[in-house]
Parts: sequence; structure tokens; C-alpha cells
Amino acid sequence: MNLTRFEAITSRYPSLRLAVVGDFCLDRYFDIDPARSEISIETNLPVHNITRVRCQPGGAGTILNNLVALGVGELRPVGFCGDDGEGWELRRALAALPGVKLDGFLTTPERHTFTYSKPLLHRAGQPPEELSRLDLKNWTETPKELQKQLARKLTGTCLSEPSLDADRRLPQQTKPVDGLIVLDQVDIAGTGVVSHWLLHAVGLIRHAYSENKARCPIVADSRRGLREWPHVIFKMNAKELGALAGAPVDSLDEIKAACASMAKTNGQPAFVTLAERGIVGAMPSGEVEHVPSLPVRGPIDIVGAGDSVTANLTAALAAGATIREAMELAMAAASIVIHQLGTTGTASVAQLRKVLF
Repeated sequence: MNLTRFEAITSRYPSLRLAVVGDFCLDRYFDIDPARSEISIETNLPVHNITRVRCQPGGAGTILNNLVALGVGELRPVGFCGDDGEGWELRRALAALPGVKLDGFLTTPERHTFTYSKPLLHRAGQPPEELSRLDLKNWTETPKELQKQLARKLTGTCLSEPSLDADRRLPQQTKPVDGLIVLDQVDIAGTGVVSHWLLHAVGLIRHAYSENKARCPIVADSRRGLREWPHVIFKMNAKELGALAGAPVDSLDEIKAACASMAKTNGQPAFVTLAERGIVGAMPSGEVEHVPSLPVRGPIDIVGAGDSVTANLTAALAAGATIREAMELAMAAASIVIHQLGTTGTASVAQLRKVLF
């Protein structure tokens, strides 16, 4: 990709409307000063004194943060938070992001807000050291009525019609969104946003846009794998690819072949992230590309790298990039993010330009 193509693709970002559906969580960072440590009089245990608390959207919110950093014009999250203090913080953090419309984001007393609490020790001249994380999750199935409500919110966002009927059409005057990202972050199926009803809605959206021949990349990512998902753009790592293919894949040739097979089966592009080996992408036509990762430039923190890849792939494809161009942008973004320590980072267009050119 040359600078002219880079400018052509990224200049379209401010006009894009993208939806992000999935498990939004609160990333809560506790910055600890070891010089202020003490021993509890009551328990005789060490006390970590917190000097600052930082709250930002995590999970699907990390993808949203990356899209904001890219300057995407309008962002429509679909998900939920609990009716609790963490939910208040998460909603406030989402509302503060430019271009974010919260019409599809629900507050419910039936769920806890998914929260990652991350204590960080800050020592002079050293990278932050993360202590044991404290997580707040839901361990029961998401109530059925909430599942249906989220599915209707998604179809309303992407089809301008909150119906789950099988025969949907786009409004003739315009398409409501230019791209959709679906992130399944939870450890136990059915305890978060993604459900049978939600996947049914994703299938309806894919069908409606295909019938209207409208460009709308739908990118799916799930830490538990994408088996039985609608045929959309799959983004996964090599281990997840092997699980889906039914056999381990390790060599680059094996990964390319399995990725190409998946793209052909789904009739959609497919992407496989390979950590330090980069990323592989394939088209249904059989075209396969490999883009290596950029060299490491110092201490790294890989948290958030995968979400930055998802965000950049989707924005670039929605703006008309080829799969190779999208992967080059995604690898540049991942390189920028992993070098941001003590936070779940993002990459701006200006930062991408500096790394690539």
C-alpha cells in the first residue's frame, strides 16, 4: 500500500457509520505507588495505596475506542451494563466518546456490569507491573427477554427495523450502517450479549445487505470459537482456526489452506492472527495473503492488540480497502498498541501514517 491509497482509505473514515455489538466491559485501572505501601494494623497484611483510578470501556468497548481513535464518524454500540456503580462508570465512559450513539445500549438490573479491575504497580524507570486482576462477570444465562431485546436493538440499528422476521429489506434511501463488528468475550456461552437470538439477527442483517448488494463487512470474533455462527467474516487466531477446522494447524502453508477453505465455505473473507508471525487473510475466490508483524521496538504489553486488529480490519474494509491493505493497517495498529504499557491502547490515523511511511 502506498501513501496515496492510505490517504484514500483513511479519508473515508469520518463518513463511516459502524455498529459494534457484544460484551462491553469496564476496564478499571488502579495505579499503585509502592513508596506508599504499609501494613494493615487489623490484618497484618500489605496495603497497596492507590493514587489514581482510571476507567475506560473494555471488551467490545476496546474495539469502540480504536474506532474512535481512527476518527470513524458515527458509532452505535449494542450491548448492556448492569444497574450498578460499574455500569454508571461504563455508560459515562461510552457517552464521553465522540460520535457514539447509545440508543442500542441497555442498562439492566438483571446483570452485573462485566468488569476487569487491574492493579498496577508503578516504579520509577520501570514498566508498570500488573498484580492479580479482579474480575466481575455473570455466571448465569442472560435472561431470555433481554436476549430478544438485544437482538431487536441490533436489527433496529442495522436495518432500521427492530423485527426478527426472516424477510427484511434495507430502507431504499440509504443503508443504516457501513459495517458491523460482533464480539463474544464471555467464558461461558449464553452469559453475555451473544445468544441464539442475537446470532439470528446477525444472519438477517447479512442476508438483507447481500440481497441489496450493499457493502457492509460483518466481522465476528469469539474467544470460544465461531462454530455455528452465520456465514460472516471470521477473525480468529490459529488455535481457534484449528478447532474449527477439526485438526491443528501450525505451519504457514497449513494456515493459509485452512483460511482459504473457510473463506470459500462462508462466501466471505476470513482472517487468522498469528501473533509475532503476523496475519493471514483469504477471499472466497481463493486469493490468500500473508502480512508479517512489525518489529518489536522495546517493552510490550499485548493486551488489546487483537481488538485493534478487529477495529482496523473492519474500518478499512468498510472504506473500500483490499484484504491486504486492511491487514497492513491492522498490523501497524497492533504494533502501536502493544508498545503502550499500563493501558489498553489505541492507534490513530496519524500514528498509522508514521509507522507505515
